[in-house]
Amino acid sequence: MLKPIDILNRFKLSEKLNLILLIIILIVIGINGLVLSQVLQKNAEREVASNAAMLIETMGAVRDYTSNQVNPELAPRLETEEQFLPQTVPGYSAREVFENLRKREQYSEFFYKEATLNPTNLRDKADKFESTIVEQFRQKPNLKELSGFRSFAGGDIFYVARPIPVSQQSCLRCHSTPEAAPKSQLTTYGRDNGFNWKLNEIVGAKIVSVPSSKVLADARRLQLLVIGILAVGFLIALVILNLFLRFSIIKPIMDMAQWSKQVSTGNMHAEFEHPAKDEIGILSNSVNRLK
Repeated sequence: MLKPIDILNRFKLSEKLNLILLIIILIVIGINGLVLSQVLQKNAEREVASNAAMLIETMGAVRDYTSNQVNPELAPRLETEEQFLPQTVPGYSAREVFENLRKREQYSEFFYKEATLNPTNLRDKADKFESTIVEQFRQKPNLKELSGFRSFAGGDIFYVARPIPVSQQSCLRCHSTPEAAPKSQLTTYGRDNGFNWKLNEIVGAKIVSVPSSKVLADARRLQLLVIGILAVGFLIALVILNLFLRFSIIKPIMDMAQWSKQVSTGNMHAEFEHPAKDEIGILSNSVNRLK
């Protein structure tokens, strides 16, 4: 049975060198690809997280504006209007602003929801996943933010969630008991949802969802592009090295072998000439003296 060293010894010098270089190239490309994949993945995740954080901060500013400036102007009308004025609710304003943002193509796959365990408007009802997030905030009152990836049929999305506490006594006007709620609210939403809230209780979570598949796909494409450029660079270097090897080492050695054959058959007038002063040149001077 042939050993690997025996098989290797059957190769020519150029073949051995190419084999060694090919192994080195594959190892270098593999290591670089792995490191690059990790770096680009982290950068992509940071970009997605930054977008989500900016949007949730913006929605927080919309909520504050509604609470401090819009609600005081419209609140007296809640008792006189036949239908409830949702513009007085900070969560409604934030949701409407975000829906207008989603009309722009680049934000069409972004989502915002104030997921609530017991909402007045059932469109804000938390699903199973969102309820888990809210419960984590309820169990850990000092927890200010949660983030991560959530899988959907269309791909993964990155979410950032922050708690919604009942921080103002004025909130309980609409959410303590049906008897204390404005008549327009009961007319619009009924008496069954959105009540029994308590001051400082966490009742929901603001959740911004940002699509991550495109950013991660761009990162993967960049990774393949860099690896491709790296591989092409190595191949070009391999070709140049082979040309150098052929004309600087292999060809002089083959010429020397041919010259040696002529001398061995009695042609003592043949001279081996190698003008370069490198190791092959030193060898050529030595074999001429040997003749």
